[in-house]
Formats: sequence, C-alpha cells, structure tokens
Amino acid sequence: MSTQPKTFLTPEQYLAIEREAECKSEYFQGEMFAMAGAAEAHNLLVGNLVTGLNNHLRSRPCRVYPSDMRVRVSATGLYTYPDVVVVCGERRFLDDRRDTLLNPSLLIEVLSPSTEAYDRGKKFEHYRSIESLREYLLVASDRVHADLYARQPDGRWLLTSADRLEDSLDLQSVGYRLALADLYEKTDLPGSQPATAEPGSVPRLD
Repeated sequence: MSTQPKTFLTPEQYLAIEREAECKSEYFQGEMFAMAGAAEAHNLLVGNLVTGLNNHLRSRPCRVYPSDMRVRVSATGLYTYPDVVVVCGERRFLDDRRDTLLNPSLLIEVLSPSTEAYDRGKKFEHYRSIESLREYLLVASDRVHADLYARQPDGRWLLTSADRLEDSLDLQSVGYRLALADLYEKTDLPGSQPATAEPGSVPRLD
C-alpha cells in the first residue's frame, strides 16, 4: 500500500490543468475526478434537449450550453459539467476565459447507472446553493422518465415527475413545455415508441 500523501490542488491549479486536458474532470476540495464517456441514449437525449431549448429560446435573452460548459458552485467550491446548462439574462463567468459559468437558471442531468445516486443526492445539494438556479431536471436514460425540481418562493423544491410519452413538463424558468415524446425521440428505449394500432383495427372516435 502506498504511503505517499495525497496531493491536493488549488482551484487555480485545477483550472490550469483542465484547460489543457483532452478529457474533462470535475473538481472538489482539492481533488480532480475524471468523467467517463456516455452511451448512445445519453447523447441522443442531450442532443434532443439542446435542440428543443435552442429552437424555443432563439428570440429570448437566454443561452443554451451542452456539457462542455463548466459550472462553478461558488458556495461549495464544486466545479462540474452539467449535461445541459441554460442561463437567461446577464451571464456571469469566473474570468475572461468565459468557460466557467457562475449563474445558471436551469441545469439538466441525464442519468446513468454510475452517476444517478450522485446526481440525485450530493450533486443536487451543491446545486441548491446556487442562488440563480430556478429548476433542476433529471432525465432517465434507461426508460421514459423525468423528474423536475422547481425552487419555490419559500426556498423549498417542488418535484414533478413524468413517465409517459404523452406527458410534458413545464420548465417555467425558460417558459418551455418539454414534451417527453420529443425528448425521447429516436432513443429506442423501452416505452419511447408511440403505440400503434393493431392491423385491421378501427380507431376510436370518442
């Protein structure tokens, strides 16, 4: 067993390394944590989210960023890469490099087996401390399901869930109704294909 002490990095050292690295890493309390690649369904879901949000927000003062936009949680010191980031109004960055955002309005994470517990638990604890954050959306990548947490005026977080293609979620932070049929388009996940009528059946008119 190695007896060498662990080397801790300052945030400045982390950023210097990260900005030259080929792979992304999160940072917390002096340590860097490499991020794994994503499966096809994960990438398709992120693409559908970015496309839908960009189309909806074209005429509004909002920006949509995919997973290369780093976010710093100022209150806790976490540096991380949400799957989708939206900020409306003035954007505040850590420095002139403009690659570390401080004030997201909406954060979205697409879940995977290795990250789901973290995204629902400790990571959400970090995110809740971001004063600008209005909503946090968690999207399942193994089935049709999404959970939306919305900050209430009294500081509580209200959960709304959806798990059918005909369902939708109102992302009030950006004025966008997210249809699960659009979100899960082309993912080939269980329940992601619209139901089809049996051959020879007559559609109901009621």
